[in-house]
Amino acid sequence: MSAARHDDSALLHFDLIVLGGGSGGLAAAFRAAEHGQRVAVLEPQPLGGTCVNVGCVPKKAMWLAADLRLRMGQAARFGFDLPIDTQVAFDWPSFITDRQRYIHMIHESYRTRLDRDGILVLPSRGRLAGRDRVECEDGTCLTAPHIVLAAGSHPQRPDIPGAALGAISDDFFRWCEAPPRVAIIGGGYIAIELAGVLQALGSQVDVFVREQRLLRQADAELVAQLQENYCQQGIDLVFGYGLKALHRDDDGLRLEAEDGTSRGGYDEVMFATGRRPNTADLGLDTVGITPDAAGNIPVDAWQATPAPGVYAVGDICGCGPTLTPVAIAAARRLCDRLFGGKPDAKLDADNVPSVVFSHPPLAMVGMTEAQARAQYGADVHIYRSNFRPMREALAESSQRSLFKLVCTGDERRVRGIHLLGDAADEILQGFAVALKMGATLDDLHDTIAIHPTSAEEVVLMR
Repeated sequence: MSAARHDDSALLHFDLIVLGGGSGGLAAAFRAAEHGQRVAVLEPQPLGGTCVNVGCVPKKAMWLAADLRLRMGQAARFGFDLPIDTQVAFDWPSFITDRQRYIHMIHESYRTRLDRDGILVLPSRGRLAGRDRVECEDGTCLTAPHIVLAAGSHPQRPDIPGAALGAISDDFFRWCEAPPRVAIIGGGYIAIELAGVLQALGSQVDVFVREQRLLRQADAELVAQLQENYCQQGIDLVFGYGLKALHRDDDGLRLEAEDGTSRGGYDEVMFATGRRPNTADLGLDTVGITPDAAGNIPVDAWQATPAPGVYAVGDICGCGPTLTPVAIAAARRLCDRLFGGKPDAKLDADNVPSVVFSHPPLAMVGMTEAQARAQYGADVHIYRSNFRPMREALAESSQRSLFKLVCTGDERRVRGIHLLGDAADEILQGFAVALKMGATLDDLHDTIAIHPTSAEEVVLMR
């Protein structure tokens, strides 16, 4: 570091410096500014991070398009003048224009609020340069007594021959059409969501999973129903599959399995095999922070790292579920504690609701049946409703919904709510509040049902 950088008079002084302008970083910046603090955000990429640019927002946009395509397939059975079981043309490039316009609006709303709150945004990747100090790529130095690391994560490719031939989830958002044949490697939520979208928009999708099921974090019974629904939609699920190498042949991409078998003819192979925190070159060693083997920054329940005055939120620390709302909540509570006079404010990562945007969505909060039985033994009570929603029945579709309650004790305390079905993502939010407040099965039964809906099944299960 040059002599000029040792001169404190040449430093830019702030109350809070945030490394990363994604959901968690921006949440920290906005909340600190609300408390009257001087804030700087360092972000070399478009604001909003993974969620806004190559994650939640564009993914949900594509999911909505795919959902409309599936509904068009049912429309003829409702009497509309549309062909049955015939692909309706989808102008993918035109939709991308609208999708990116929507994302641009989000970027503009961020800039407007940042300007209004007096937050300095530097389009640079920052790195720690000792206690209370951050250095930009151009050598500019900033100082603050509080620094929040919120640099996010990135998708990984497996360490196999030919991995560079495959795509990752970021690449999906650059595609301008549905590839005719796609292989997706992985069984997590990213794999399942992209499989459903691509199949609905015209691809033939095969999903290869090392384990014997999809979505190991979800309730096994709902996953089994989702797998059946996906097979009925034409998605081929291959379990117990280990990929050894990826090759390019005359007829496309070919998968070579660990057992020596091959499957080829794919136009695209998508790796959905996990993400890794963006902890490289953050200068962690200058303040005595050592990431774990997975690259996560260690933090305590207050988001504090081992370095005084340095905190971490979101994917970079692996604290709680790696979800956008979790990162936002952690950042806001951290700044309420540091600057807002709330010394007890911290993230409560228990009973966080989440949704896999499959077709239909799978929504969950609280314990799975397996988790409840491991903790409560025989004192677990399961209630379920397996049904065809009205639209599926009218359209003569075989797709089914499955709603499930996990309860414990004589009072039948609700420990888990698991919903697979149309609008499950919207239905769960309110019921998640009830679970967080300690609802019992009797509380649900005492609530009058809204009929006819799928949601009423939650309050009618016995």
